[in-house]
Amino acid sequence: MILDTFRLDGRVAVVTGAGRGIGAATALALAEAGADVVISARTAAQLDEVAGKIRALGRTAVTVPADLSDLSAVAALADTAAELGRLDIVVNNVGGTMPNTFLTTTSEFLEEAFRFNVSTAHALTRAAVPHMLKNDGGSVVNISSMMGRSPGRGFLAYGTAKAALAHWTRLAAADLSPRIRVNAIAVGSVLTSALEVVAQQPEIKKQMEDATPLHRLGEPWEIAAAIVYLSSRAGGYVTGKVLEVDGGIAAPNLDLPIPDL
Repeated sequence: MILDTFRLDGRVAVVTGAGRGIGAATALALAEAGADVVISARTAAQLDEVAGKIRALGRTAVTVPADLSDLSAVAALADTAAELGRLDIVVNNVGGTMPNTFLTTTSEFLEEAFRFNVSTAHALTRAAVPHMLKNDGGSVVNISSMMGRSPGRGFLAYGTAKAALAHWTRLAAADLSPRIRVNAIAVGSVLTSALEVVAQQPEIKKQMEDATPLHRLGEPWEIAAAIVYLSSRAGGYVTGKVLEVDGGIAAPNLDLPIPDL
């Protein structure tokens, strides 16, 4: 019976940044739990590969290749999902910002980081809410980062944006309760394409693993599993929370070689 509460049969989800990594793993996990999924990212070929795996599970997949830094494009995903009959789940996964030193972090760079990590989530969620309210409400899950709560050199723009997304989660949860739940995941070091360079360098990889209490890096499916929980009835009494799925780290597990000024 308890496993039934994780099922998402008859639900429709939107996942951004779903061409690879955490987004792709999440789209597949939601489909395996019974949801039909609208997936979006820049690269059509990657989306087509993910969509094929979703359809092999017997679920509907709709691909939307788009530049999701365009707020009108990301908001339009809500209407695309509604064409499937309803919209229940939004996973704001798209985001990220390259590391940068303090003096090379311009105001424009900082604003771009905020836009790509926070404004995109707001645009899609705001467009999704009216559709969610037509049925049973819904669940929004945002992908934040442990860098949103821990200082580390080189991550001023990224960490600030992810911290803002975490608090946006809390504020949006208050505004949208009780019918729509809003939560976030503070992700640690996960073996996605963003860490390919690290994974190929044994010394650096070992340094990161040794600095992580669980002595390993995370896998995309482990984040996806947490998203299924937060999206389903199993997580139905959770809102306004930031779930830390980070291997137990309390500080960055990789120091960037940025010297003192």
